[in-house]
Amino acid sequence: MVATHQSSSRYFSLGIVLLLVFSLTACLPSKESVTEVQEYQPEILPLSKEISTYESMVIPEDNPQTPEKVALGRQLFFDKRLSADGTRSCYSCHLCENGLTDGLATAIGALNKKLSRSSPTLWNVGYHEEFYWDGRSGSLEKQAMAAWKGGNMGANPQEVTSKINDITGYRAQFEKVFGGEATPDRIVMAISSFERTIISGDSSFDQWQAGDDSAVSKEVKRGYEVFKDLECDNCHDGVLLTDMQYHNVGIGMDVEKPDVGRFKVTQKSKDTGAFKTPTLRDISKSAPYFHNGSVATLEEAVDLMIAGGKPNKYLDRKNLKKKKATITQKKDLLAFLHSLENECKIIAPKLPE
Repeated sequence: MVATHQSSSRYFSLGIVLLLVFSLTACLPSKESVTEVQEYQPEILPLSKEISTYESMVIPEDNPQTPEKVALGRQLFFDKRLSADGTRSCYSCHLCENGLTDGLATAIGALNKKLSRSSPTLWNVGYHEEFYWDGRSGSLEKQAMAAWKGGNMGANPQEVTSKINDITGYRAQFEKVFGGEATPDRIVMAISSFERTIISGDSSFDQWQAGDDSAVSKEVKRGYEVFKDLECDNCHDGVLLTDMQYHNVGIGMDVEKPDVGRFKVTQKSKDTGAFKTPTLRDISKSAPYFHNGSVATLEEAVDLMIAGGKPNKYLDRKNLKKKKATITQKKDLLAFLHSLENECKIIAPKLPE
């Protein structure tokens, strides 16, 4: 009886030990869950090729381009967690299908706030020196910060940054790219680095200009001649198809309190109602047109410019003169503008959680 009792006690004790081992094991995170947290790997892509026929892009000395930084910026560009209400990302206003605009007359920001101007395209934005329709931001980084804090995203950068630092996948990337945790400045630096890779220079028109005579139709070739004959290239010049200057074309000047545009920045009367010349790249996809989206179609926009804009006290009469064009010439001109369409390869990445 004693032996049996001792044997039972040993079995009982062993059972208790095994039960504790199994219980403790069950409380530990599984290998699968640990791997899932540490496994996030950003998609690192080669840096975009610059436009060979244009001068080199000026990259800020304090924000050099690296594939890892661009990959981080791409994730942040698509991440709605950066906005005040979690409903919008940078991409929300710069959609591929709309020529990297949002397809709206005027942009809609966070908290469903209606803004006063349309979203400009991001094509070749890295080659620009001034940003927004009125050029009020002197760097891409400043523009990104202003959009983040302003009506577009409506966020508190410090609060959002704190949340970003709580995300393991982001924290590891910021450590690798910047040597430390995320800060508001580092977030906009990464986004700006990604935006500098959004380059358009391989449209069918570009291929034709590079020597491929079969890349475009005869209508496009005639349309390009019409474009030059009408002196459209006074403002839409060079490879970027913009002079990056500011012109009053009369849009929105027929109201009691018009948007004064560039004047608000320079306080020079000549800049009243003047807005930055938009690039013509992907222009066929980016309707409606002009800073307030008041012109619905490309055909209407062409007619307006051929007519010399809308008369007003500050109209840029040096570059805007009434011209004449036949129906065929207009069709050819539109064919040329359509040849500037660009394949948008901006794809949303998997985001860290």
